[in-house]
Amino acid sequence: MSLIERLKEAQKDAMRAKDKLRLGTIRMALAEVKQKEVDSREPVTESDTIAILTKMVKQRKDAHSQFEAAGRQDLAEQEAAEMVVLTEFLPQALTDAELEALIAKAMQETGAAAMQDMGKVMAWLKPQVQGRTDMGQLSGKIKAKLG
Repeated sequence: MSLIERLKEAQKDAMRAKDKLRLGTIRMALAEVKQKEVDSREPVTESDTIAILTKMVKQRKDAHSQFEAAGRQDLAEQEAAEMVVLTEFLPQALTDAELEALIAKAMQETGAAAMQDMGKVMAWLKPQVQGRTDMGQLSGKIKAKLG
């Protein structure tokens, strides 16, 4: 079952269960997917959908931290709940050991030895890790290995 089909099934389940928060979050995700489809005028791929969901989770994390800093616990809790719903549909996160192994393999495959080769390593890794790890943390680990 594709990710979009899973989202649509989860939407139906949330409607049946009358779970307003879950339903609203899934509808938001499906609307983002549809918007991407309309903007690009071509069907959205699985990796596009993962990228959209990853972006939405990152937005929720940022909003959550800002609401907590402003003392708006009610809004921070809503953002956290939406994050939980969205992460359900993302692929399972990579462990540190798996990530280190992938970085080592990428460096070997691309022949990276210095900081100027970081782009090659990131380009090699991105399709394999998208949605499964934070790209900012990934680039930090690569910098540490190359630096």
